[in-house]
Amino acid sequence: MNRLVDQTSPYLRQHADNPVDWYPWGEEAFAEARRRDRPIMLSVGYSACHWCHVMAHESFEDDETAAVMNDLFVNVKVDREERPDVDAVYMDAVQAMTGHGGWPMTVFLTADGQPFFGGTYFPKRGRSGMPAFVDLCRAIDETWRSRRAEVEDQAGRLAASLRQSALVSGGATLPGPELLHDAAMALRLQFDTDWGGFGRAPKFPQTMSHELLLRVHDRTEEAGLLEMVTTSLDAMASGGMYDHLGGGFARYSVDAFWMVPHFEKMLYDQALLARVYLHAWQVTGEPRYRQVLDETVGYVLGELAAPGGGCFSAEDADSEGEEGRFYVWRPEEIRAACGDDTVAADAALAWYGVTAAGNFEGSNILHRPVRGDLLRPDDVERGRRALFAARGQRIRPGLDDKVLTEWNGLFLATLAEAAAATGNARWHQAAVGLAEFLLANLRGDDGRWRRSWHPAQTTASEAGSGPGRANLAFAADHAALVDGFTRLAEATGDAHWMAEARSAADTLLELFWDDEHGGLFTTGHDAEVLVARQKDVLDNATPSANGAAALALARLAALTGEDGYRHAAETIVRLLAQPATDHPTAFTHLLGAVDVMAGPVTEVAVVGPRPELVAAVQRRYEPRTVLAWGQPYPSPLWEGRRDGHAYVCRDYACREPVTTVEALEAQLDAP
Repeated sequence: MNRLVDQTSPYLRQHADNPVDWYPWGEEAFAEARRRDRPIMLSVGYSACHWCHVMAHESFEDDETAAVMNDLFVNVKVDREERPDVDAVYMDAVQAMTGHGGWPMTVFLTADGQPFFGGTYFPKRGRSGMPAFVDLCRAIDETWRSRRAEVEDQAGRLAASLRQSALVSGGATLPGPELLHDAAMALRLQFDTDWGGFGRAPKFPQTMSHELLLRVHDRTEEAGLLEMVTTSLDAMASGGMYDHLGGGFARYSVDAFWMVPHFEKMLYDQALLARVYLHAWQVTGEPRYRQVLDETVGYVLGELAAPGGGCFSAEDADSEGEEGRFYVWRPEEIRAACGDDTVAADAALAWYGVTAAGNFEGSNILHRPVRGDLLRPDDVERGRRALFAARGQRIRPGLDDKVLTEWNGLFLATLAEAAAATGNARWHQAAVGLAEFLLANLRGDDGRWRRSWHPAQTTASEAGSGPGRANLAFAADHAALVDGFTRLAEATGDAHWMAEARSAADTLLELFWDDEHGGLFTTGHDAEVLVARQKDVLDNATPSANGAAALALARLAALTGEDGYRHAAETIVRLLAQPATDHPTAFTHLLGAVDVMAGPVTEVAVVGPRPELVAAVQRRYEPRTVLAWGQPYPSPLWEGRRDGHAYVCRDYACREPVTTVEALEAQLDAP
C-alpha cells in the first residue's frame, strides 16, 4: 500500500495498492521533488472517469511502468472533485499546450509547481499518434536532464500566463435584456433541430443553456425558444442517456441522438437536469416532465443517499470490469426477469426498443423509440418493475461515497424548489435534512466551510490534505450554499435558512472577493497558494463560481434589501459583461443574473398563515420573483405588513394587498 491508503477520497484510495509510489497533493511531495531534484508527475482524475480507470489498469497497476515512474519522478495523485483549484490551474496549462483537455490529466511540473508538459490519456503502447506512456516518461526525463534551463524558462512563462485570468477588469455599465436575446440567438444557431441539444457528438445536456432559453421565453413568449427546450428534454429523456428503470441521467451521450451514454451518473447532473425538467413542467404542465423530475429526484434520494441526509457524489460507469454492464439487456434476460408475465415482457421489449441484435455491443441500452411518449401503461410498468428488481441483483457500479458541498448545494436548491412547487412533503423533509447535514458535517467549528466529507472522516473542523482531513471550501461551494439556503428559506418559510444564506454570502465575499479588480477568486485568502490564483468564470458541467454567485447574490439582495449583495452581483456582471457579450453561450448561468438585474423583479410577501397564497406563488415558473413568508427576518419586505395578506411589489412600487388566490395570481400575471 502507498501513501493514498489513508486518504478519504474514493478515487485516491482506488490507487492505494498501485506499485506507483503515489503522494497526495501537498508539501511532502514538493519537498521530495526538491530533495531528489526530480520533476513531479501529476495525475488528475475522478472516481467515475472511465478512461482514468483504463490508464490505471494499463500503466499504474503495471510493475514495470511503475518502476520507471518511481525512478524518474515524484508522482502525485489528485481527485479533481476534491481539488477543483488544482485541476483548473493545470487543465488551463494542458489546454494551452495541446489545444484540448480532459481526464485523466497528466502534467509534468517543476518542484515549485510550474507545469512544462502535459496531456490527457497516454496508452501503455503507442498508437494513433500517441506515444507509449513509458516512452513519454523517458523523453521527459531526458529533456529535464539535458535542457533544464529551457524547461524552467517555458514553465515560468506558462505559469505567468495562467495568472492572467484574474487580471480582467470590468466595464462601467450593466448589460440589459438585449444580451439575453443575443445569447438565445447564438444558441439557436448551435441547436440540433432533429435531436435537440447543441452541437455535435458527444452531446452534453447543457442544462444552463436550456434554463436561459426558458428565461428568455418567459420574457418574450417566443414559441420557438420553448420548442428548443422541449425538443431537447424529450429527446434526452427518451434516449439511452436516461435510466428508464431507476431514474436519473448519465453524464453525456457519445452520439448525437442521446442513445449511447457514458454511463457514469453524477450528482450535479441530477441536480441541474431535475431543475430544468421542473421548470419545463411548470411552464407547460406536461406530465412527462413531472415524471422525469419525480424519477430523477427519487434516484438521488434512493441511490446516492449518505447517512444522515447528505448525497454522495457519483456512480461509476463500470461494473464487473465492463462499461455499462449494469444497465444493458438481452431479450432473454428481460423475459427471464418478467417470468410468467409474458404480457409485461412483450410490452417491455416493444416499449424500450429491445432487439435481438441490440444497440450496444450485442446488448440493448433501454430507450423509448417514440420520442416524448414516456407515460407508461400498466403492462409496461409491470415490466419495468420486474426489470428494476432483477437489475438490483446485479453487481452495482462503484459508488463515489464522498459528499461535496457544491454539488449538495446545487441539489438542495433543486430539491427545495421542487418540494415547494409540487407540495411533496417527503422532498420538503429531505431538503431540510440535507441542509442540516451540511451544517453538521461540512462547516467546521471555526465557521469555515469544507469542500468534502466522507463517512471515514473525523470532523469537518480538520483542515488540510492529510489523512482524515478535509480541504477548505472554494468559491463555488459557497455560491451553491447561498442559493441552496435561499431556496430552502423560500420553500419552508423558516427564517433560520435565510440567516444561513446570509452567513454563507458574507463568508463568500470576505474570503474570495478581489478588492482590486472585482469578482471572486476560486480559492480563499486563507487557502494554499498555488502557482496561479484564478477566477472560475466559464460555465462547464456546473455553473461557474462567479456566475452562480452573481445570481444567488442578486436574489438574496431582493429578499433582504442589502445593497452590498446587489453591488457584488452587479460588479461580477460588469466584470464579465464583455466576454459574455462575445461568447454568450459560455456564460449562460451568469446571464440568469443579468435577467434578474434587468428586471423587473417581483417581490412577494405573504404575511401570516396563508398556505394557499404561498402555494399559488410556489407552483408557478417565476424566474424573476422572490418570496418571503412564514417567520419574518430583517428585510424591508416585512415592514408595515398586515397578517393574512399577500403583497406584490415590482419596480419599486407595491400593488394593493390581496387576500385571495385569484387576486394574487392576477397581480402576478399583470405586466
